Amino acid sequence: MATKAYFPAIGKIKFEGKESKNPLAFRYYDAKTRRSSTDLEDIFIAHISGMDALARALETAAAILEKSPYPKMLAGRYASFDSGKGKAFEQGKLSLEDLAAFAKSNGEPDQISGKQELYEAIVNMYI
Repeated sequence: MATKAYFPAIGKIKFEGKESKNPLAFRYYDAKTRRSSTDLEDIFIAHISGMDALARALETAAAILEKSPYPKMLAGRYASFDSGKGKAFEQGKLSLEDLAAFAKSNGEPDQISGKQELYEAIVNMYI
């Protein structure tokens, strides 16, 4: 199988490892074939399987956003940006200095749970 050289003036990019200082080298990806399945049919199947996994992930993400309580929870989590100082900051009307002054005058906010485990449970229900 022949390949076209799109940039003939650039030689083969080598894998040099993550400690390499060469900005044009592969630091994390080694292109050496390390698999027993090297037939074109096997490689084709691998690519199709990868696309199937991507499609399933997109369908799962769509289901989470369309059918689960996730969007409503997210809106609630960031509701402070819908009014008052949060909205003014989001609109660019307040600087970080303005927010720092507001925080100093109002003290520490109440600690509110981020509900991380609940978010993870929702995602896991759709996987």
